Amino acid sequence: MPKPADWINYEERLNRVTAYIYAHLDDELDLTKMAEIAFLSPYHFHRIYRAARGETMFTTVQHLRLHRAANALAQTSLSIAAISKQAGYKNIQSFTRTFNEVYGMPPARYRKHGSHAQYQNQHKLRSITMYEVTIKNTPEVEVVSMKHSGAYLQIGQAFDQLGNWLGARNLIDVNTKMMGVYYDDPATVAEKALRSRACFTVNKPCTLDAPFERITIAGGQYAVLLYKGPYAGLQAAYTWLFGTWLLQSGKELRDAPAFEAYLNTPMNAAPVDLLTEIHMPLK
Repeated sequence: MPKPADWINYEERLNRVTAYIYAHLDDELDLTKMAEIAFLSPYHFHRIYRAARGETMFTTVQHLRLHRAANALAQTSLSIAAISKQAGYKNIQSFTRTFNEVYGMPPARYRKHGSHAQYQNQHKLRSITMYEVTIKNTPEVEVVSMKHSGAYLQIGQAFDQLGNWLGARNLIDVNTKMMGVYYDDPATVAEKALRSRACFTVNKPCTLDAPFERITIAGGQYAVLLYKGPYAGLQAAYTWLFGTWLLQSGKELRDAPAFEAYLNTPMNAAPVDLLTEIHMPLK
């Protein structure tokens, strides 16, 4: 069993691999190239990656490509054939089978009837209240965070890097909470300019190195919507919360960013079972 200092060194190497995967998701990602990036022998890289990440590198790539495919189905009019090809599948049949296994329904049905579609339909039927929003007063919370710039659906890279850094130092336990802070409206701010932060609560003292830093998520009154389903449907839930519920509620927004609290993660739940609390700040 490696000593903690040695394991931290491996995590730093594997973080380079993670960053490369996110930046080259459309490329052929062969084992030898990834081993070179990690400065590890190709004979041992696969075993070390699986031990550290809990899955093989190829499973990571598949999950990220399917995550992007789900977003394309929810947010664009691209054909399923084009989305399948972008996800790296040679034919629609293989893509459909794998997508159905992971998301609980085939791509065509997900596009029409996934969780994002429920919120979009509700946005059109403003007089019907189908989703419960709870008003909560929450205390401020200090978190360890990492900045992310760009598409919100790519913030997983920041969560991976920060989570692996904390995990290598035994700073994650059963009481740790994952949260994401989102500063901009993706409908009005260019994707590359979007600002967000991946955050973890840490219950032990620790010294932080860049790019990690402590921030405080403001306490106060929030409207909280519990969303169940793949992250690709979150934007539709935001649209309903801000565009329908808020207008009917008589409430006013407070000058603070919205944040999400993740009650489970893709590491321990299927996409259809993911639970996310969207927190909208109120006066």
